Amino acid sequence: MDSFPIDTDGGPQVVIELIYRLKVKDVMTTEVVTAAPRTTMRAVQILMRDHGITGVPIVDSGRLVGIVSIGDMIEALDTGAITESAESRMTRSLIVLEDDMPLSFAVTYFNRYGYRRFPVLDRNGSLAGIVTAADVLRSLLIEMNREVERLEAGIVRNDQSKAGSSTVHLSFPSRRFDFENAGKASAELKKTLKALGADSTVIRRAAIVSYELEMNQVIHSVGGIMDFSMRDGVVSIVARDEGPGIENVEAALTEGFSTANAWIRSLGFGAGLGLPNARRSSDEFEITSRLGAGTTVTARIRYQEHA
Repeated sequence: MDSFPIDTDGGPQVVIELIYRLKVKDVMTTEVVTAAPRTTMRAVQILMRDHGITGVPIVDSGRLVGIVSIGDMIEALDTGAITESAESRMTRSLIVLEDDMPLSFAVTYFNRYGYRRFPVLDRNGSLAGIVTAADVLRSLLIEMNREVERLEAGIVRNDQSKAGSSTVHLSFPSRRFDFENAGKASAELKKTLKALGADSTVIRRAAIVSYELEMNQVIHSVGGIMDFSMRDGVVSIVARDEGPGIENVEAALTEGFSTANAWIRSLGFGAGLGLPNARRSSDEFEITSRLGAGTTVTARIRYQEHA
């Protein structure tokens, strides 16, 4: 398979933002055609033909144990093994995605491994769906259309914002392990900054700061608030949480330092880059934390220079 037609480094900003905002479960197919280990290859062939697919996951009691690809099927036909069981011919060494992973992981996997599809597991290790390149592209097109509609609506807001220098304020709650809604506050901040006429580079910096601080609350705290205020060309991002606090702030600001557990790391988070990334992308950055009393991070970014 050719490389996936998305450049995660130099591609259009709107596409890059989408693949980091969406999750694998937002684009995957959940109605998956599967077969049991003892199903014959002939029966799997019929499933492929009837459903127009080129791969069938083999599932035993809800657990993914292998996959029969079109290559496996051709080999079975060539060697006269079409009546053998799926478990005897299936591919067992699988590369899988997890449903809570950012969509950027799927794009990376398509480019790295060149496969046509990847099984998707939930946090319990059960098969939750399957994602193909077509699923990703179709979902991105839908989201891009929605983004265009938001931008068109934002033109009116942009014109209105030039009338004065009043403060624009946004506030969003966060909840522990709520990966379903993580990133929505950052998405709203980006839309507002676009409406205010901020430069795309500044918007991306603010989005990085907001997303990293929001994810820190979701992963490490019991819940918090993301407050955004925009006035006189400066956006202030204040993240307050009710978590356990940070024992060593200096260590937490060091790349690679993380207190995330193995489960969080398995989801693709907790690499110890959140606070360092947020500080690097800010013009001003402050953090205060007390054990047992939570953490407050304040970041400021200038989006409009004044004479």
